[in-house]
Amino acid sequence: MSAALPEAALDQLFRNARTYNHYLDKPVEGHVLEAIWDLVKFGPTSANSLPARIVWCVSDEAKGKLAPLCSSTNADKVRKAPVTAIIGMDVNFHDNLPEFFPHAPAMKTMMDGLPELAREMMALRNSSLQGAYFIIAARALGLDTGPMSGFNNAAVDEAFFADMPGVKSNFIATLGYGEPGTPHARLPRPDFARFNTVV
Repeated sequence: MSAALPEAALDQLFRNARTYNHYLDKPVEGHVLEAIWDLVKFGPTSANSLPARIVWCVSDEAKGKLAPLCSSTNADKVRKAPVTAIIGMDVNFHDNLPEFFPHAPAMKTMMDGLPELAREMMALRNSSLQGAYFIIAARALGLDTGPMSGFNNAAVDEAFFADMPGVKSNFIATLGYGEPGTPHARLPRPDFARFNTVV
């Protein structure tokens, strides 16, 4: 059995962690992006489906291509952040099941028989899980994120996933080392009794 994380780790991952819109002028090195993925990939997904496909916009060219496809407030965030990750989802994730879920070869056949909408819902659910793992992994490695919607999904898909059939954008997130003192005050969070039921 694993031991509970120390309070300082829980503070870093959850209690003191914030959504950032402003970052220090400090690059995020490529090996750090790989380290984030090397944590994300271990988070659970249905049938080890791993449908997330991430495009890391690091260059000015990539950020310049993404920013105009975002709302006006988000466009500025994309341009200024060291990195913006586009968290995509592969609706053809089942093509990889023979590799990622080899002990149950019938799983791919079953997925082949599902309507595309059902597979897309599964891809959305599990890529969203992987997006959450991305946020936690980044925080665990000392970085901050600013997840957001507020962009033209179809235009982002055409601009960044045109060579990846079946891949669609889910959400985007800026990434970097947050500038201290810039987040807004913490918004309300409900206690356990309000939204939880134990039966």
